[in-house]
Amino acid sequence: MAKNFHSNSQLPSDISTPIGRTAKPGSEFYSIFCEQEVLGIIHALEVRREIPLKYSYKGRGAKIWDNFYLKYIIPKWYRTSSVEIDLLKKNFEYINGNIQNCKKVNIIDVGSGNSYPVKNFISRLNQLSKINQYIALDISAELLSLSRKNFKKWFPLIDFDSYTIDIENSCLPKKLLKNQANPQNNDIANIILHLGVTIGNHQNRSQVLQNFRDSMRKNDFLVFTNETGSNSKWDGSVRGGCKYHAEEIYGWIKNKIGIKSEDCELVRKYDLETDSIVANMKLHHNYTINFSGMGINKNIELFKGEEITIWRHHKYEIPELLQEIERAGLQLVHYSIDKYSSRIMVICEVARN
Repeated sequence: MAKNFHSNSQLPSDISTPIGRTAKPGSEFYSIFCEQEVLGIIHALEVRREIPLKYSYKGRGAKIWDNFYLKYIIPKWYRTSSVEIDLLKKNFEYINGNIQNCKKVNIIDVGSGNSYPVKNFISRLNQLSKINQYIALDISAELLSLSRKNFKKWFPLIDFDSYTIDIENSCLPKKLLKNQANPQNNDIANIILHLGVTIGNHQNRSQVLQNFRDSMRKNDFLVFTNETGSNSKWDGSVRGGCKYHAEEIYGWIKNKIGIKSEDCELVRKYDLETDSIVANMKLHHNYTINFSGMGINKNIELFKGEEITIWRHHKYEIPELLQEIERAGLQLVHYSIDKYSSRIMVICEVARN
């Protein structure tokens, strides 16, 4: 394979920036993101020319995701199944059969979105009187509000709780874990869900798995889904999230950052350095992005032809997946692949020494 130079690499620092255009995020940008998140965006732009996908779920981005899910993923009369829902259904007997030593379960849904993927799964557990509590976790307060609205409509009698969390940067909230050492709670297991093939969107997958591991105890399960296969064999066909979600994020970011539509284009491709399929914003002019709010005053200089990654996804091949799980201190106990041989559901527990 010919060498594919990383498209986001910065030009040598000793080259002065020619006169270009200026983008300045407006007041709405600073109302959506907290100071720590703005600094995170600045750091990602500086170091790896990226606006992390996780930030696109905040503000109006929550509505973008909900619309995408309802239109392209949720089962309809002409599309009678959803891969995520089908995989949960396929693995229900295994999960339920292996928590028999616990009377109840907490469902901890990390990256809960609108909670649609777990609706049928929770309904079946609830019929068996197994649900202790449903806990929605997401980086987006807007999506957590949507999750609460949906969940309380479906299951008004099940206890609901929610917390904002960035799973790349932290473990599960201490409020969820404070009673785990109490022997009286050994009859309640946590089933931690991370669905929507979200693990493949993270910039630091290993850290996410480690954070999950550090949040788990003996009887807990981590259940996550992702696409399988070789990223480098991508045929260039743009579909699913890489098409519809990336297009919406592209428009949202241009608006929030202040880059004109005629000054950039959306480029999708395989990125060798990260072994991922990416959607990038390619600039047609030199740009200075001026961040000036919340006491922050920072300019990011970007050159004509540079690309900013705004969407990413990494497929797993099975040997690589097993290695990442083991390095995080987790142990694979079960997995299954969907009928199209394109997605995998993985069930892990804390590794036994």
